[in-house]
Amino acid sequence: MFEKLDQVAQKYDELAAQASDADTIANQPVWQKIVKEMGDIEPVVKAYREYHDTKTSLTDTKELLESGSLDTEEKEMFREEYGTLENKLTTLEEGLRILLLPKDPNDEKNVILEIRAGTGGEEAALFGGDLLRMYMRYAERRGYKTEMMDLSDTGIGGVKEAIVLIRGRGAYSRLKYESGVHRVQRVPETEAGGRVHTSAATVAVLPEIDDVEVEIDPNDVRVDVFRSSGNGGQSVNTTDSAVRLTHIPTGIVVSCQDEKSQIKNKDKAFKVLRARLYDMKLREQNLERSDARKSMVGTGDRSERIRTYNFPQGRVSDHRIGLTLYKLPAFMDGDLDEVIDGLILADQAEKMKA
Repeated sequence: MFEKLDQVAQKYDELAAQASDADTIANQPVWQKIVKEMGDIEPVVKAYREYHDTKTSLTDTKELLESGSLDTEEKEMFREEYGTLENKLTTLEEGLRILLLPKDPNDEKNVILEIRAGTGGEEAALFGGDLLRMYMRYAERRGYKTEMMDLSDTGIGGVKEAIVLIRGRGAYSRLKYESGVHRVQRVPETEAGGRVHTSAATVAVLPEIDDVEVEIDPNDVRVDVFRSSGNGGQSVNTTDSAVRLTHIPTGIVVSCQDEKSQIKNKDKAFKVLRARLYDMKLREQNLERSDARKSMVGTGDRSERIRTYNFPQGRVSDHRIGLTLYKLPAFMDGDLDEVIDGLILADQAEKMKA
């Protein structure tokens, strides 16, 4: 591990020298690439240098304790210092191991979040609406920007399907564990007998993909335009502004009707199509490595029941890490970090074992 860290630190110094060179600065595209590469490895280098400094201090303190030149009071003080440095070194080493884990290349990307009502009829759609508000609130808490790509609602607060673009540094690294089946247990407003019903909604989290990452042959896509439906503003429901894309080789269908402009809806639909094609390709690769994926937290399996929201008991339970919190109202208001942090730690632990 430390040999690898030495190489990373040396690489960082070489990049820093290149970045300060006048010829490199004059070539902005090259300079920006170097600065980005430096930014990617800077956290590792800073942590390694702190580790190195702490280890040096620990060695110096040990030599002082063994020198015989200290009085009783000084010895006690340096013994305490030695213990503190020892604990710090262990923590730093653990942190370095995590920093050296293979990074998901999509972690820094924006997110395309899709929510679909599942089993449970109108109650499932109402739960879909609750999940949409929950993620919108979470994005707001994290300082992310949101943009509605497509929305099919029931008119009474329910959501049959919603697609949202969430923009923010590291959005995918936080939200990628949310893919799967979310189950709700509660008494529907329409239930006169007060019986608890179970329904579900499916969440899919896809990284936003650039044009160059997934190339789509225009001949492979059928484009249909139609009149928007639902609660639109002026001209939304009166012109053929909605767009439906059908990717012929895969059968993937994407519709967008949130904008008044047909061009904007088409752009949004292609954005979602690229993300879904990338996701399909990724799934095929992951199936080939299925044995490795079985031990991972964030498999993203759409059929996997990942979480239960029990309203009568006020609890939310994540089944992958066995975490139950009795703070459902706060959770539904977007306070998701405790669960997401737990999922990240569990995923890191699995990767370190591997």
